[in-house]
Amino acid sequence: MRRLLAWFPKHARDLPWRRTLDPYAIWVSEIMLQQTQVKTVIPYHERWLRALPDVPQLAEAPLEQIHKLWEGLGYYSRARNLQRAAQIIVEEHAGRFPADFEALLALPGIGRYTAGAISSIAFNEPRPIVDGNVVRVLARLFALKGNPKDRLVSERFWSLAAELVTVAHQQKPVITPADGLLRLAGNCSALNQSLMELGATTCTPTNPQCGICPLRTLCVARRTGTVDRHPETVSREPITHRRVVAFVIRRNKQVLVRQRPTGVVNAHFWEFPNVEIGLHENDPAQVAAVQLGLAPRAVEPLGVIRHSITRYRIALEGFALDGVKRVPAGLGVWQPVSRLSELAFTAAHRKLLKRAGLAK
Repeated sequence: MRRLLAWFPKHARDLPWRRTLDPYAIWVSEIMLQQTQVKTVIPYHERWLRALPDVPQLAEAPLEQIHKLWEGLGYYSRARNLQRAAQIIVEEHAGRFPADFEALLALPGIGRYTAGAISSIAFNEPRPIVDGNVVRVLARLFALKGNPKDRLVSERFWSLAAELVTVAHQQKPVITPADGLLRLAGNCSALNQSLMELGATTCTPTNPQCGICPLRTLCVARRTGTVDRHPETVSREPITHRRVVAFVIRRNKQVLVRQRPTGVVNAHFWEFPNVEIGLHENDPAQVAAVQLGLAPRAVEPLGVIRHSITRYRIALEGFALDGVKRVPAGLGVWQPVSRLSELAFTAAHRKLLKRAGLAK
């Protein structure tokens, strides 16, 4: 593992959460990085820490502010779990971020991986972490067989990761670069991050750069010519296509919008009135208008916004309605156009907001 410990400080990408050992900043980054690419997370992370720089401020923040800061990242329950966890930290740990692994694991939204990431990266605890990048590196390094999602196979990866971080913990401390940008709490911090970094930048799913990998002489898959067979591919759920029609309805300087209820996907975020229709409807605006009880005088297409949620591929078709005299009760609330920028919309409906000329 000395090779990885020496490799990481020289090749680590300069990321905001790597410039600090503040467990709060590291925690926020780990939650944001779930299901989200690094390049997308960077501006969100920087904006979040400017607005909510510590646990107490997160615990006390209005939920509307949290939703607005998270707007566009998706999987919005992550943001609400962040606040619930912050409130517990204030109540049970006097606002100090817990270093204990079990205490971390008890917090909402923190599982085995996230607790291990925080405790090892911020506190240099010899705790393993296993994500997709680590799985790929270990699967190729040791030519491991089996579906990584199977329980017994998964535990094998966790066991290996635990052995590696324990060995790293027992070795001489890694030397950090003189530029001061990269902060490392110790060998456990360096080892776990190096495994993830290697998988993200070198040992990639396709076209891995084996020739420059620091572990190339130790890699069993490379030696046996089976790199492309590891890790074993997992059959994915079939993709399901869905079609949703949304309406932008104006009245004077107001727009009709609604807030998603508790307990559903994207709960508490704002959106335009919408309805799901069949994939082969020939007149989507007419079908949707009838289902929602609307009788517009004119319909203007705003285009199609395509997005994905897990295995679903959703086509959101937007229309601006004119001359709607009656809006059924419960369809939404009228909000001033000037206030729309303050509301947290789901990513697709935020794009529709721009299509309709209601946002920059």
